[in-house]
Amino acid sequence: MKIGMCMLLWTTTVSKKHEPLLRDIKATGFDGVEIPIFSGTPDDYKKLGALLDRIGLERTAVSAMGDPAMNLISADGSTRKAGIDYMKWAIDCAQALGASTLSGPLHSTLGAFSGSGPTAAEKKRSVASQRAIGDHAGKRDVTIGLEALNRFECYLFNTMDDLSEHIDAIDRSHIKAMYDTFHANIEEADPIGAYRRNRKNIVHIHISENDRGVPGRGNIPWQETFSVIRKCGYDDWLTIEAFGRSLKDLAAATKVWRDFSESPEAVYRDGYKHIRNGWKKAGA
Repeated sequence: MKIGMCMLLWTTTVSKKHEPLLRDIKATGFDGVEIPIFSGTPDDYKKLGALLDRIGLERTAVSAMGDPAMNLISADGSTRKAGIDYMKWAIDCAQALGASTLSGPLHSTLGAFSGSGPTAAEKKRSVASQRAIGDHAGKRDVTIGLEALNRFECYLFNTMDDLSEHIDAIDRSHIKAMYDTFHANIEEADPIGAYRRNRKNIVHIHISENDRGVPGRGNIPWQETFSVIRKCGYDDWLTIEAFGRSLKDLAAATKVWRDFSESPEAVYRDGYKHIRNGWKKAGA
């Protein structure tokens, strides 16, 4: 198991100016960080990867698609192509960064709603889009971890069962799922069972408290969560995802209107201890 910290708590563009923070994250004990990919070029991420190598941090990548002009499930072919092109660019950046996984709600436009649930036609278009993305991801050896979001952030996939069924239909080895404790806490009648049933498709996990604050201070059933993750044989990234108000656009997208911790340092320092101790107890 490896413990990671998502950099979206601070920025959507990690650069050399964040080196002191990255070094403190490393000193805290983290194995790596999750790097946002929203802008830039593969060469930019190659340079960032070299910086992370010098610090001694491994990395994963995260992204999202908030522009309706590149919706992967749109009825308009040019709109879907724009989304596929965006994903190919993000995959190329992730490869340059040295990240083997790129996760997030990379199936539809974040925060865009049709006024009803997903249609059969939308899911069919999604399969076609994801197969094209998966073929490119396979060439770059980057695995996509699609994320089920709560109903207030998207409508295409809200539960792990629906997402996992769709991944089976896509049938591409580099298109898989991620599990997020925050979203599962909202949408799953049985978050633990949802993980267990869909373990075969899960390649990445976000550790996120029910209020998006410091992991371990809320009401997520952490003991049961760590136990099922460990018993099901998962031995990869447990990455803290928390949000604050410092990034205006991201705060608006995630509906963050107040601070959830006394400081960012509390999130990653206390969060790290929470994961380390929880994992240890789960194996006792």
